[in-house]
Amino acid sequence: CAAFFLYAAAAMFAENAVFSRALGVSRLVKLVDDSTVDTLVFGGLMCAVQLISAPLAKVANSLIQPFEFRSAIRPLVFILCSAVAFAVVLGLVLLIFKSAAKDIVAVLPMATFNTAVLGVMLLTATQGFSWAQTMGFALGSGVGYVLAVLVVREGARKLDNEDVPATFRGLPVTLLYIGILALAIYGFTGHLISF
Repeated sequence: CAAFFLYAAAAMFAENAVFSRALGVSRLVKLVDDSTVDTLVFGGLMCAVQLISAPLAKVANSLIQPFEFRSAIRPLVFILCSAVAFAVVLGLVLLIFKSAAKDIVAVLPMATFNTAVLGVMLLTATQGFSWAQTMGFALGSGVGYVLAVLVVREGARKLDNEDVPATFRGLPVTLLYIGILALAIYGFTGHLISF
């Protein structure tokens, strides 16, 4: 139980998928305005997908270990694990959220097939995590992704003012903001920058 919470907290903050690994950076981060994607719905779907696909990837990775060409087929196996998670989450959404299913299902492919989900599967399958660590890391990565999106969105909102020079407004200042946050989190994890 302690390993679950420890790995969930580490995935949320210290090993944040967006800031420390640049995984899942997409239109959801609001670098491009997209009013069709609700951050909390996307994050909830991504957490559900990761909680299903990470243990599947762990089992699948152990099954392909004896093969010499395992590195070549691992990405395909992980995409298959994502597809299975997609089907399970789709079934749950259609069963539980009947009235809002259409809007939720429209976001599901983007929440399933992205680098954040594939990165979590790769990390949990190849790092020798226990089952509790795998589940904690999967949940923490999803929640950490949503937290990162909210931090970037709030920063972009505050940076949208007249004090920012015209040439830096919009995407350039947002990228600078994300870079500074990434460096801060990278330093927070105990890494030293080598020159």
